[in-house]
Amino acid sequence: MPENEPWEYSLHIPNDLRAVTVSRRTLRLILTMHGLIRLVDVAELLATELVSNAVRHTKGPAALRVRWSPPGTLRIGAWDADPGPPEPPRPFGQAAEREDGRGLALVRACADVWGWQPLAREGSRGKYVWCELGAA
Repeated sequence: MPENEPWEYSLHIPNDLRAVTVSRRTLRLILTMHGLIRLVDVAELLATELVSNAVRHTKGPAALRVRWSPPGTLRIGAWDADPGPPEPPRPFGQAAEREDGRGLALVRACADVWGWQPLAREGSRGKYVWCELGAA
């Protein structure tokens, strides 16, 4: 598929820390197959943080969603079953001093934009935390 065609993938994952590695490797394969290898390193870091938060801080299933929108925006998001907002990211210097709490600070520092939204569909509640990378 050429870079000027939109696409989207979703990977449903269990509440298991091993799902973080599966998500990261799946994302690498998707981006490589679509000729977006230049985005792999940063995208893997961002997906790792988003999926790790979804798995570590909630009790139910989660999902990784990856979407490419021409002319050059990659959106990476993680859904989880907890409708509560994510903890706001601390300033990066403060986050680096602690063992936990660095995830969204890294996302804020490395992504072009990030955000979250509550979700409710077919009786299921949760939230979707996402970030975007430009391909330029």
